[in-house]
Amino acid sequence: MKSQPDYITALDLPLPAHDQLPEEYQKYFSVCEEKLGMVPNVLKAYSQNATQLDVFSRFYNELMFGDSGLSDLEKEMIAVAVSSSNACYYCQVAHGAAVREYSGDPKLGELMVMNYRVAELSERHRAMLDFSVKLTESPNEMSEDDRQALRDVGFTNRDIWDIANIAGFYNMTNRVASAVDMQPNPEYHSHSR
Repeated sequence: MKSQPDYITALDLPLPAHDQLPEEYQKYFSVCEEKLGMVPNVLKAYSQNATQLDVFSRFYNELMFGDSGLSDLEKEMIAVAVSSSNACYYCQVAHGAAVREYSGDPKLGELMVMNYRVAELSERHRAMLDFSVKLTESPNEMSEDDRQALRDVGFTNRDIWDIANIAGFYNMTNRVASAVDMQPNPEYHSHSR
């Protein structure tokens, strides 16, 4: 692993400067800077292909901020549990910071990264994370019993759809991030501590 602060991935990708991005992404990156104090490295990496950046960012924003029966915290908890199961350093750091922020509990953020099973969670959250991790580790074993376990703690069929999509999305992004040694922005490490 390289140690320079601008290291994003192990690939030497031709990343455009801010003013070389399409106008809509110049605005998007400026909003990230304003709200987060940084542009997440995953977006910087995707910026080398404007079409992929568009698809990635629209899907991410819809899953994580679109209309859903899941709270923002629940969505981030799924991201962390899946990323922990996949040992994806980038997403554990980035989404662990989001869990700390949304929950207001730094300890929960750390427990989620290390092992959600030891965290004090509601039945709803435990069922949601068990489903997400099973989908990650043994998708071929998913059954109606798994879906019913979610219904039994109050999730709707639409919620189950959202849980599956969020878990599936992070399985994809975890694999890409791990394949290219994507590094989290240093700012994530101190966020919401």
